[in-house]
Amino acid sequence: MPAISVLMKPSSSMCNMSCDYCFYCDEAQKRTQESFGFMSEQTLKNIIRKTMLRAEGMISYAYQGGEPTLRGLDFFRKAVGYQKQYNKNQIQVHNALQTNGYVIDEEWCRFFKENHFLIGLSVDGTQEIHDSLRHTKNGGDTYERINEAAKLMDEYGVDYNILTVVTPAIADHITAIYRSYQKRGWNYQQYIACLDPLDEGHGRTPYSLSPEKYGQFLTTLFDLWYEDLKRGCQPYIRQFENYVGLAAGYMAESCDQRGTCGIQNVVEADGSVYPCDFYMLDDYCLGNFNEHKMDHINERRKEIGFVERSMKLDAKCKDCKYYRLCRGGCQRNRDFNQNTGLYENYFCEGYRMFFDKCYERIMEIGGKIR
Repeated sequence: MPAISVLMKPSSSMCNMSCDYCFYCDEAQKRTQESFGFMSEQTLKNIIRKTMLRAEGMISYAYQGGEPTLRGLDFFRKAVGYQKQYNKNQIQVHNALQTNGYVIDEEWCRFFKENHFLIGLSVDGTQEIHDSLRHTKNGGDTYERINEAAKLMDEYGVDYNILTVVTPAIADHITAIYRSYQKRGWNYQQYIACLDPLDEGHGRTPYSLSPEKYGQFLTTLFDLWYEDLKRGCQPYIRQFENYVGLAAGYMAESCDQRGTCGIQNVVEADGSVYPCDFYMLDDYCLGNFNEHKMDHINERRKEIGFVERSMKLDAKCKDCKYYRLCRGGCQRNRDFNQNTGLYENYFCEGYRMFFDKCYERIMEIGGKIR
């Protein structure tokens, strides 16, 4: 059994903020049951017991939402306790939590630090852009409160990175955002292209990201990063680090950059398991940790052919000069072509724009590492 990856939704789709582009709100509305409430301690125990006893070498537990901190700090104390209880084989355990930061206080920070949690903090660029997209339930601003949460984590020495969703406003102002993150000391960054609502086409919302806009964003950001790289003071930007790793001959650690979907166990609050955070829909349910063993879940994974589907990539993509690094992008951004029975990435032209200008530099860096 390889290393196991588990992502839990302790608060299901519930959240204490309202973000314009939230992909999980869209996803939850497209299944029979929109929210599964709070995860019970018994469900948490079953998840950890069944996964921990099957893992070899390493296991990772991540918590997302909705907003996972709504479940309360005691829940996560229980999680750490169950991990210790069932770690019979002395495997390495990693914990991570993605949060909007709205309720983070000193008690949360002490817990994160003491238990070595890696935190992903959602911030969308400058205060003006962030507040235009990420609101309180009453439509109020949130940036100042999130910035205070970041300051607290700095004070307590919590390991965290900044997660930014790339919308047109982020793309248009990435230079100012890059400088502001730099000034703030946010040197660990992850950028995710904003998702259009599932199966509703592209470009129909104010936050929809076009391939051209995405290509411009990647190019500008890479130019900024590359100049700092030459001075030895570049931030860690996950996407670029993975490209460099691929150029050096390594496998990408980020699943959306591997070319095919990986083996994941994404668990809703009721214990139901899905193969990916982007496909937590009724048709993709693999089982339930309260009822089924890992063998059943993995067999169901084979039955629905989720991983195999990601291998059905258009030939022109696989023959492309840039495929070594691009790998066809994330399956969630691919569109099915009924004529060929294969998939094409919506952002393909954006990637091409980016690699036309940056490919050789990435390969050069990878060559030096190799």
